Amino acid sequence: MLKGTTVCAVKKDGVTVIAGDGQVTMSENIILKSNAIKVKRIYNDKVIVGFAGSVSDAFSLSEKFEEMLRKYSGNLMRSAVELAESWRKGNEIRNLEAMLIVADKDNLLMVSGNGNVIDPESGVCAIGSGGNYALAAARALLENTQMSAEEIVQKSMKIAADLCVFTNHNVVIEKI
Repeated sequence: MLKGTTVCAVKKDGVTVIAGDGQVTMSENIILKSNAIKVKRIYNDKVIVGFAGSVSDAFSLSEKFEEMLRKYSGNLMRSAVELAESWRKGNEIRNLEAMLIVADKDNLLMVSGNGNVIDPESGVCAIGSGGNYALAAARALLENTQMSAEEIVQKSMKIAADLCVFTNHNVVIEKI
């Protein structure tokens, strides 16, 4: 299975920033790629999505979410809820081993491949193998510094990459 990543998001002062590292890992000891892009803009650049988990499942979940965005005219919250509802109604064949962080100018959400939608506390969330490191760092920086959302995400990703062997320092950042 191909996996291993860290994606971190911070919403502060009307700006939301999502960052993801570039490492793709096979099993526990092989780095297959160091410059993968796991954060991108979708829906006419109005939405940012970052993904973590099994590569094929992450792509599938991202595509399903993007379909919902088109169906619901870019309404992020409705798209996430309707995607989750499709699991509850049994429209999805299986759970996907992946998670997304999605954001537009107003919302920041986590969407799982098993039908959960989470509105994170305090405008900070992180997913993936190094997610807990990045989350802890981002929360501490948000509460104890005057750093911008982008500075918090950059520093949190550096900390995660320093601690998690499945996370590297090749970071892609998008903000909205």
